[in-house]
Amino acid sequence: MEDTFYWRAINRALDEELARDDCVLLFGEDVALPGGVFGVTRGLVDRHGGDRVFDTPISESAFVGAAVGAAMAGMRPVAELMFMDFSLVASDQIINHAAKVRFMSQGGFGVPLVIRAQQGVSPASSAQHSQSLEAMFCGVPGLKVVAAATPTDAYGMLKSAIRDDDPVLFLEHRVLYATQGPLAEEEFLEPLDKARIVRKGDDLTLATWLHGVLWAEEVADRLAERDIGVEVIDLRSLQPIDYATLGESIGKTGRAAILHEAIRTGGLGAEIAATLAETQADSLREPLRRFGAAFVPMAVAPTLVPALQPQVDDVVEALSGMVAAKS
Repeated sequence: MEDTFYWRAINRALDEELARDDCVLLFGEDVALPGGVFGVTRGLVDRHGGDRVFDTPISESAFVGAAVGAAMAGMRPVAELMFMDFSLVASDQIINHAAKVRFMSQGGFGVPLVIRAQQGVSPASSAQHSQSLEAMFCGVPGLKVVAAATPTDAYGMLKSAIRDDDPVLFLEHRVLYATQGPLAEEEFLEPLDKARIVRKGDDLTLATWLHGVLWAEEVADRLAERDIGVEVIDLRSLQPIDYATLGESIGKTGRAAILHEAIRTGGLGAEIAATLAETQADSLREPLRRFGAAFVPMAVAPTLVPALQPQVDDVVEALSGMVAAKS
């Protein structure tokens, strides 16, 4: 098992699925040449041909709509949105068509479609290229939402998503593309509905996803120096959410917090916190805490970004206070 870049794990998964099933297609803006704006799909058109890996016009509504139709006709398209922000242009096709066809056709048609998009903040990416919009799509029945934070999960969950018979919104993060982690040489699949326990802890449960996993691990390291054990849970699946794993962890720790890069107001953390407050009331010894971005469009100036995003120092102090009275 060797360390592999996150982007290479995605590339490998796409390569293998294109080779395995002739029904798999890959298209979007610049995915063929030069291989995506972040280089994730590089080399795939050379190996699988321009009939199956191809570029589209700059019209997300059009090519996502075409992907829905192709899926209904028996293909397994993977449509790449250059930025998650552009999902708003295709929201009608995603929300009113892809997610609802199976229900509206009484099961007559499925939509085995994967929509890949990267989101989150990177230096100077501006307000229109920095949004984390998972909460909007997690409230859409019929749509699965996946957020892979490691090369292993990016590989295994993308392969599972392509083989799934329903639409999957597969979220990546541009900052994670350059991160590395172990990836087995043999083929494997990861489930689309299970959280991953990143590290064990007895004092507090910290749930997160995507870039938040890196922050959470740093928080846990810092709190370990204060003899506070944080159990970090990478949700991986945002719709559905693995509340069983969260509940088991909270039953042990008695405290919980949610950390995400999206704006705190209206973020998915609010839904998770509300559900845990209802279902884990007997286990929680302290009120839940949420950490997210400020209710401000993301600044383009790198010097201003830290003022808007959750900061590890602040999370460490807040969580330390939650556990101060541990017995």
